[in-house]
Amino acid sequence: RHMKKFERIEKRTRRYSAHLPSCIGDINVGDPVRIMECRPISKTVTFCVIERGESE
Repeated sequence: RHMKKFERIEKRTRRYSAHLPSCIGDINVGDPVRIMECRPISKTVTFCVIERGESE
């Protein structure tokens, strides 16, 4: 998003609580992944990891 007042591009990130199934494998906190919405697993977890993402 471009901020006209400051003449800069705003960088946005989001953090999601996601369930990591045992079949996915070795993924650490902060690694890029693809997630998909699923049934509520706990109070804050409503997403599941479906595959490892590509690092930039």
